[in-house]
Amino acid sequence: MLFFLAQWNFMRLVIALLSGLILGLGLIVSGMTNPAKVIGFLDLFGAWDPSLMLVMGSAIPVTFFAFRYLQQKQTTLLNEELHLPGTRQIDLPLIIGSLLFGIGWAFAGYCPGPALVSLGLGSVDMVYFVLAMLIGMKSVDLVRKS
Repeated sequence: MLFFLAQWNFMRLVIALLSGLILGLGLIVSGMTNPAKVIGFLDLFGAWDPSLMLVMGSAIPVTFFAFRYLQQKQTTLLNEELHLPGTRQIDLPLIIGSLLFGIGWAFAGYCPGPALVSLGLGSVDMVYFVLAMLIGMKSVDLVRKS
């Protein structure tokens, strides 16, 4: 039995690694790790680059149907407990967090996923971005606990 559990844990790690590699490769191929391309997409009133709409246009339906399937199943594809957000309430902390996220994304040209991929590709500048991101996440935890 212990051997089976060790194999299962190893397979879960392999599946997680492959999933992360596929996501990272998709972010690289789509241009999401190129801050100039992302900022060009967000520059609606300047030199707007609409090419990332194809990325979102393909990601949204895939995500929509995948979440619908998982909500009905109530478990992940590995039959583990599914953790989805508990509320759909739009409140002031959500609005403030969304604004801060969007402002940071527009200035830096990175959101968390592409930033981590760029860090993994050896971008030294990403160390500062990822550290700032982690500090921001920890700050939210501290504010919520107080």
